[in-house]
Amino acid sequence: MGYYNPPRGRNLYDPKSSSPFTLSRSKIENFSKCPRCFYLDRRLGIDQPPMPSFSLNDAVDVLMKKEFDILRQSQQKHALAEKYKINAVPFQHPDLGVWRDDERNFLGATTLHKPTNFLVSGIIDDVWADPDGILYIVDYKSTSTMKEISLDDEYKQAYKRQVELYQWIFRRNGFKVSDTAYFVFANARKDVTSFDGKLEFVVNIVSHKGQDGWVEPTLEKIKKCLDSDMIPPRSENCDHCKYRQVSQSAEAKAEKSPQTGKEEKLTKQSLF
Repeated sequence: MGYYNPPRGRNLYDPKSSSPFTLSRSKIENFSKCPRCFYLDRRLGIDQPPMPSFSLNDAVDVLMKKEFDILRQSQQKHALAEKYKINAVPFQHPDLGVWRDDERNFLGATTLHKPTNFLVSGIIDDVWADPDGILYIVDYKSTSTMKEISLDDEYKQAYKRQVELYQWIFRRNGFKVSDTAYFVFANARKDVTSFDGKLEFVVNIVSHKGQDGWVEPTLEKIKKCLDSDMIPPRSENCDHCKYRQVSQSAEAKAEKSPQTGKEEKLTKQSLF
């Protein structure tokens, strides 16, 4: 049974509308990767094929939130904070559940960017606070690698943009936010002798000094992209664009070839 049902008729950008247009962190990342695919999605309602859900990652996120929530109530440091000499505790705030999207509304923390009329949103994992009330954006990540945990891999540049956008949102909501963000990595061990029905994790914290200066210029580019009636060109590094281009070319050649069409018709008849 398939799960892909294009085109979509809702959550589309209308250049003539005066209502704020919701733009999530993930959609901003999609624009950074490929403006063409982003335009097809947000303007024309043609989604990319859905990604499978990662249930194990979700389980780790839920359990880590529970662990830090216990310390949130007592306002105690986590042992990891002590280990990494981080002078901060889990932040208490009545909107924490909204920011974390505990009700599954798929919105999270938001801010209205008036120059573009975008309601920019992002779902956080956690926030810590130091004794001076300065906030630190925290994101949980699950992985399984024998390499040293770092943020140097190419795909992890998206991680950096993720927390930088969150920093920008929280600053616009009046909070004092540190440039430093923390990634809590739960790394499933592969060097144990047996499985025994359980995964063992080594948990590390990796810090990142964020720079959110890219956010507003990117929103302006997105606004210009969505206001245009021209579809952006294909992106060289986009696998979706490459797939569409190759498949369209192959289909066009097949349709021009009578012999291929005949073989295809015979094949279909033989299947039924």
